[in-house]
Amino acid sequence: MRLIHPGRLAARFLTLLCLLAPVAPALAQDDLDGLLPVTEAYKLTADASAPGVVKLHWTIAPDYYLYRGRMKFKAADGVSLGEAQLPDGEKHHDEYLGDVETYHHGVDATLPYTVAAGTTELKLSVQYQGCHEVDPKICYPPHTEQLTLPLPATAAKAGAGDLGAALGKLGSNRGGGDGAALPAEQAFHLEAIAKDRQHLLLRWTMAKGYYLYRDQTTLKLKDTGGLSLARPEWPAGVEHEDAHFGKTTVFFDQVEVPVAIEGDTAGRNAVNLDASFQGCQDGGICYPLMTRALSIELSGAAPTSGAVAEPAPEMPPANLAQGPLEVSLLTALLLALGGGLVLNLMPCVLPVLSIKAVGMLESGESPAKARSHALFYTAGVLSSFALIGIAIVALRSAGHALGWGAQLQQPVVVGVLACVMFAVGLSMSGMVQFGTSLGNVGSSLASRSGHAGDFFTGVLAVAVASPCTAPFMGSALAYAFAAPMINALLVFLMLGIGLALPFLAVGFVPALARLLPRPGAWMETLKQILAFPMYLTAAWLVWVLAHQRGADAVGLVLVAAVLLAATLWWFERSRSRGAVSRVFVVVLAALTLVPLFYLSKVQAPAQAVVATDGVVAYSPEKLAELRKAGTPVFVDMTADWCVTCKANEHAVLDTEAFRELLKKTGAVYMKGDWTDVNPTIAAFLQQYHSPGVPLYVVFPKDGGEGRKLPTVLTSSLVEDALTKAAGNPVATTP
Repeated sequence: MRLIHPGRLAARFLTLLCLLAPVAPALAQDDLDGLLPVTEAYKLTADASAPGVVKLHWTIAPDYYLYRGRMKFKAADGVSLGEAQLPDGEKHHDEYLGDVETYHHGVDATLPYTVAAGTTELKLSVQYQGCHEVDPKICYPPHTEQLTLPLPATAAKAGAGDLGAALGKLGSNRGGGDGAALPAEQAFHLEAIAKDRQHLLLRWTMAKGYYLYRDQTTLKLKDTGGLSLARPEWPAGVEHEDAHFGKTTVFFDQVEVPVAIEGDTAGRNAVNLDASFQGCQDGGICYPLMTRALSIELSGAAPTSGAVAEPAPEMPPANLAQGPLEVSLLTALLLALGGGLVLNLMPCVLPVLSIKAVGMLESGESPAKARSHALFYTAGVLSSFALIGIAIVALRSAGHALGWGAQLQQPVVVGVLACVMFAVGLSMSGMVQFGTSLGNVGSSLASRSGHAGDFFTGVLAVAVASPCTAPFMGSALAYAFAAPMINALLVFLMLGIGLALPFLAVGFVPALARLLPRPGAWMETLKQILAFPMYLTAAWLVWVLAHQRGADAVGLVLVAAVLLAATLWWFERSRSRGAVSRVFVVVLAALTLVPLFYLSKVQAPAQAVVATDGVVAYSPEKLAELRKAGTPVFVDMTADWCVTCKANEHAVLDTEAFRELLKKTGAVYMKGDWTDVNPTIAAFLQQYHSPGVPLYVVFPKDGGEGRKLPTVLTSSLVEDALTKAAGNPVATTP
């Protein structure tokens, strides 16, 4: 048996304690000869001179190293941190932590941030941990440094507002860097004319204090018919040192860009141009990738003469939109109606529909009650869809990258929704009754059903439907996000009509109503059975919260659920008691809100990037590198709260057949996680005109355009797309 020296054994034991203890006393340096104090072993400096980003640097002493996965960053109130950008470390197997990455000599980290309006200084806590790698081999406990950094003069002006602030910005004409950020359409105005049938002239007009990136601009013709665009003839711009893109060229105020059309334009009256570009408020926010669709008339342009005509003194505004209006309003409405109907079959909505089904059964003996159920349920659905539509259109107009289901990126929304589903489950289990007596089953049940309950069920159905994207919905929502506000609201309302249509049909078509079973005592058992899908939905939402904010958030929402159960229990008991007992119900309800309030303060846990076998984390740089190398790429934009995403993963993407297909085609599987707010992924979604996740894009090895796949995948569809992307022949029937 191998003997271990007692001193070495003690050092190992102390190392293990330091690594595993979340809070440990500082090492007594006097007892460990030769070891540096932690702040000398790892000298941390910070630079916040560039707006929106903090640069951190550790100088690491010889014979010391830092763990990449043990770095954590937390900001004080008024500051929101993005994901820290850290270089890859040296990989090795740690005796206590398993596979890790470490840094020697020094390391730089970039930490993006946003600040609320009025914030004047940046307060951060930075936690890190490292070890001494020669005798005595000791690991320090996790060490936290508190940093207070002055903000650049303009950085504090770019705080993100809430919905009310965003609505207030609509129609605002204030410019530039001395106020709140403008909506994208006001900050960056794009026009285009045909100088002649072979030459276009594009003009960007930026509001005062805003600038446009030259190298982040892409121009492309749609429905080309053999036409293409030559390289744009950019004028000289302003050299700019950018925190994200390094040294680059930008334009302030206005820029005119000639671009030639290559190919024969004879017989064409117009060309359709997609322009994608990006810009920033000077010293303020940077906008996600913006896309405008322009239809440029050629019929009135002068014939090609070989000379470049002078630009017209007054350029008429082109027909532009934020996204691709590739379908008409009528088509979008029909797609929305179909998508809403199919949404009734999606797993995210089924638990709530069980409540509505019981309500319809309760009204089986009264046609009037059946119609009332259907109408108030529909009112709840339409009101909720209208509110979501207004919020999304307003926030996107204010420059926020918001998509379908994005409200579930907010941990407080997830926590509240989990508590609501838990409360509904308790009600269906018979613990508490909200205005309906289940003791009198039969005809009296129908007469006691409340309109408020029907309306609330409609609201809840829309709330839980947001993680799902049904077939037909993607195109309809893409149209809504690009269309004028009135058209967008019509699309959202048509989605609601589709969702409510089955219950409207039962309520207003007597022949369908007669197919329903007659009410009876069996309905009490059915309602109690249907409570369990509600509990499962609450459990799923807590799982989503765990991925977003870790164990602390889960603990808070569980405490809230316990307090909510106590509130409902005492609410039932207080029915036969005095006013003092009812006051205690209010007190318990207020206590329930406390952990939900603190849920908004929980920061996402800093974690080491763990490489999943066969999956590459999405980044624009990595995608560009793979495409340049001629590698076909399957990009999967997903989120933990996206039920459709998870269904596709279970059925297609997490299968051995898909992994074999990747090997066969030489394709790389790249995944982006939109569970939390992520501007990089939001820009990719906007680039492909996707209203949200899931988004699947297959890039061919020859560098051609990416192919966007439907939101609901099948194995054959994915196999066909990857086979074509790899350039392999596809079998066809002669």
